[in-house]
Amino acid sequence: MVNREKNKKEDFAEIVEQLNKISNTKITKNVSKPDNKLEEENNALNNNLKRMEEENFMLKEMFNKANAELNNIKKPALLVADVVNIFEDNKAVIKLLNGNKFYCYFSQEIKNLSPGDTVLVDQKSLNIVEKVEVADNFEVEKFVIIEKPQENWGDIGGLRKEIEEVKEVIELPLKKPHLFKQIGIKPPKGTLLYGPPGTGKTLLAKAVAHSTNATFIEIVGSELVQKFIGEGAKLVKEIFNLARKKAPAIVFIDELDALAARRMETGTSGEREVSRTFMQLLAELDGFKHLDNVKIIGATNRIDILDTAITRPGRLDRLIHIGLPDAEGVLEILKVHSKNMNLEKVKLKELVKEMENFSGAEIRAVCTEAGYFAIRENRSSIDQNDFLEAIEKVRIEEDDEDHKDIFG
Repeated sequence: MVNREKNKKEDFAEIVEQLNKISNTKITKNVSKPDNKLEEENNALNNNLKRMEEENFMLKEMFNKANAELNNIKKPALLVADVVNIFEDNKAVIKLLNGNKFYCYFSQEIKNLSPGDTVLVDQKSLNIVEKVEVADNFEVEKFVIIEKPQENWGDIGGLRKEIEEVKEVIELPLKKPHLFKQIGIKPPKGTLLYGPPGTGKTLLAKAVAHSTNATFIEIVGSELVQKFIGEGAKLVKEIFNLARKKAPAIVFIDELDALAARRMETGTSGEREVSRTFMQLLAELDGFKHLDNVKIIGATNRIDILDTAITRPGRLDRLIHIGLPDAEGVLEILKVHSKNMNLEKVKLKELVKEMENFSGAEIRAVCTEAGYFAIRENRSSIDQNDFLEAIEKVRIEEDDEDHKDIFG
């Protein structure tokens, strides 16, 4: 009996011990599971918090940037002025763009302020707010064509005598100025090319610029005439300053008669402004040296209406007439424009007889129209009949333009 009870107690104790182990393992398992879930949720919350902080930082930056731009837009604009003179006690005289002058004050924080500086002034008080550095560029570059021409003397036909004169006046002084110093003479400052339209005046100017490797500054005379008083004269001055900076340079003024027409004693305010611009041009020509690296070439179809002041000695005193080409010149021009064309049994000498009194531009138009006649018939070459039909078409168009000029 004793042994049985003892065995029962041992079995009971063993069962209790096993139950305790089982319960302990269940408790630890139940406890570990919630801990892992809490840790995962905590990590997710931290990641969301970091992302929200980054978004908040980006939104603050966007807000600050937009707010700063909005404040800048709300600020009143400042006037641009030039400093005329500086006085004691931080006082100065400024000149606005409209020409008005004002006596104003400036802050001690503005250092090294001197006459001629460009400053910003307040609209109401006109006191100097800030000194600004003006970029070294020319506004005139918006109005002119500045390039290195690709045309050369080989692209010009029928103007041998005229080419030699242009070389003497423009090319030789730029390339060999020592020759003129040895002889003791002064070459012309520039030349005036005059003659009918389409005879090659612009082409000559570009070719001489190419041969001298000079900067070619091209402008039309009518563009120098501006609306407000003094703007045209300022534009002329800037053109010549630009030419001096980019020297060696050639300033080509096309349609010069729009600016340098004969001046009248009485006229409208617009005509007086043209006269002011023209006088500025004359002053700039007088300021050039004969052996300077800047040459002036003018071109016009109406030399009869030009003012004699522009053609007197010391200015554009070399006048070169660019007339219609003769038969030999027509043949040379025709060869120049047809050298890249696919011709078939074309006799150029016979075509020359049909193109009497044709200018260089009209000869080029004949070559273009002859090509169109071949294209319309789906041919890859141009024959004699194409040229004859093109000559007739260009002559008819020329006659129509002449009638328009007569009857308005």
